[in-house]
Amino acid sequence: MDRTEELGLIKEIIGLAEQKSAYLDDTIAHSPISRYSSAERFERERATIFRRKPIVAAHSSELEGARAFLARDVMGLPVLLVRDDDGEVSAFLNVCRHRGAKLERESSGCKRVFTCPYHGWSWTNKGELRAVPQEAQGFPDLPRAERGLRRLPVAEAHGFIWVVANPDDGSSLDIDAWLGEIASDMDWLDLANHKIAVEETVEIAANWKVLVEGGIEAYHFRVAHAATIAPHFPDNLSTYRMFGPHMRSILPRSSMMELDEKPETEWEIRQDANVLYTLMPTTQMLVQQDHIVWINSEPLSEGRTALRLATLVPNDSPDTPEMQKHWQKNHQITHVTLMEDFVLGEEIQAGFASRGNPSHLFGRFEGALNRFNLVVEEMLTG
Repeated sequence: MDRTEELGLIKEIIGLAEQKSAYLDDTIAHSPISRYSSAERFERERATIFRRKPIVAAHSSELEGARAFLARDVMGLPVLLVRDDDGEVSAFLNVCRHRGAKLERESSGCKRVFTCPYHGWSWTNKGELRAVPQEAQGFPDLPRAERGLRRLPVAEAHGFIWVVANPDDGSSLDIDAWLGEIASDMDWLDLANHKIAVEETVEIAANWKVLVEGGIEAYHFRVAHAATIAPHFPDNLSTYRMFGPHMRSILPRSSMMELDEKPETEWEIRQDANVLYTLMPTTQMLVQQDHIVWINSEPLSEGRTALRLATLVPNDSPDTPEMQKHWQKNHQITHVTLMEDFVLGEEIQAGFASRGNPSHLFGRFEGALNRFNLVVEEMLTG
């Protein structure tokens, strides 16, 4: 986001407030309940979206230094992320190529060689088969080159490690091509120079799309967040823009309406608005005044989603008890606010069984929800 665009977004919000108008799409829209409640639909999403599109697997700071590794599940696959002695990142299936045992049991650490706990076969952090006990007797004609660890497409960009959770996809991964124009906003955020200060994982009994929808409109703020953040935000005022499949939402604070009393040189959108990036398919970043909340989702089924909530702070933030207390406090505010949305999401999901509604109804000021669902539909159909 350059300075001209930043000022333009602020002026757009102030203009809408002066007109006493929400940001409106042309028409209302309907979203069939089957999008959120069908097991068959979810399996298609898993196969065509979650296993085919770039997924954020980790923040770069989690894989810091030569020979660092992370072992974690990515869209239901056991994945081993490694950084070799040259600083390059690779992603492999965390599966022994002999009998399929889990190769690395620790969740993180520093290793150059990974040894299977079943029969002792070992691989380097470049995925090359290194040693096979009793190889000459038991496997005299072993084609070693064919028994390297199974690679996943991987790239490190904008402070994150991205993978495609498909070992059959031998293609390279161009993240800037995937992000398109929104990549410049990722540069603006400077996420590579951030670290995780606080994090947690929650599991919510709701479809992943229900949870995304809960964050990309401000129509619910006055009611759903009456006891928390509502007093700090104008009623039902937000804007959004699509960047290919990705979305940037601007959720202004009430303080933005007072900016006309200050010179434009003092306007900063982060000081007077929350900026929410929805990077398809499973990453959101809530940009606040001095930190960024990274929300990474892992859809588990049509009615259950695991969410990792991490507060990212600048690397040069002092590592003092006072600052840690500050980050903990801010993370807790975010947790409480998001849980208000997540509880509503669980209630919405539970209500699908009643068949009370054949579809959701999106008003003209909820256009972002319809655009998000249209992107999902386009991905499903290729």
